[in-house]
This record gives sequence, C-alpha cells and structure tokens, in this order.
Amino acid sequence: MFSNILVALDGSPAGQQALERAVEMAHAGNAKLHAVYIVETGLFSSLPTDNTVEIMYNVLQKEGEAVLDKAKTDAAAHGITLTTHLKFGHAGSEVIALSDKIKTDLIVVGSHGKSQTDRLLIGSVSTFVVTHSRVSTLVVRS
Repeated sequence: MFSNILVALDGSPAGQQALERAVEMAHAGNAKLHAVYIVETGLFSSLPTDNTVEIMYNVLQKEGEAVLDKAKTDAAAHGITLTTHLKFGHAGSEVIALSDKIKTDLIVVGSHGKSQTDRLLIGSVSTFVVTHSRVSTLVVRS
C-alpha cells in the first residue's frame, strides 16, 4: 500500500476521476493525501507582459483555488483530510518537484484535460510525469 499520495487536478472529468481513485486508495491504505493544481505559466509566455496577462493568471488562480476547495470537500465526505497545493510553472515539472518535496510514493494523474485542445496539453503532462517521476504513477482514464 501507499502511504503518501499526490493527485494532480485540472478541473477536468479525468482529473475528478483521478481524485476519486486517489481518495479510495488513501482511505484503503490510511495514507496521507495531497492535491495540486498548477497554473501553467507557459500558456501566455509569448504575450507581452501587461495587465491582460496578469488578469488571465488571476482567473486561472481563482479556478485552481475553486478546484482545490471542491476536492477538499469531496475528500472530507469520505473521511479523508486533503492537503492542497497551488503552484505556478510547467505542470509536469511542478508535479514532480512537489512529489519530491513532500516525499510521496504515488502520483495520480488524469489521462487528459477539459477539452480536445487540453487533451493534447494535459496528455503531455501525464506522459511527462510518467516518464520523469521517481515514484509510481497511476494514470486514470475517464
């Protein structure tokens, strides 16, 4: 069994299913559970830095906070205390860095994101995590 689990969330159905699986595993193994939402800072890197980019990042940050709040509520409904993390940067790198920092022994990710366009981006995140993680990784398909 795993003792310290990290689940990566993005607000997608696949991310929600990853959370559900992580909660089940944490409950079964009496494990600690962490969730992370990453605001992907590379999305707007080609745009000039002005108030518009700052507004976009604020919107994404609020979305991340809402996703993490819902995840905390969902986990609590199953008797699991969820520790949340909001990060900024390259999603795959941030998931791995956080996993290393909090010493998880399992990372749970969804197979793809919220839309067909996100499917390409988030799919590459799950691939990145599987390829570069030093711990076991579970990819949950929706």
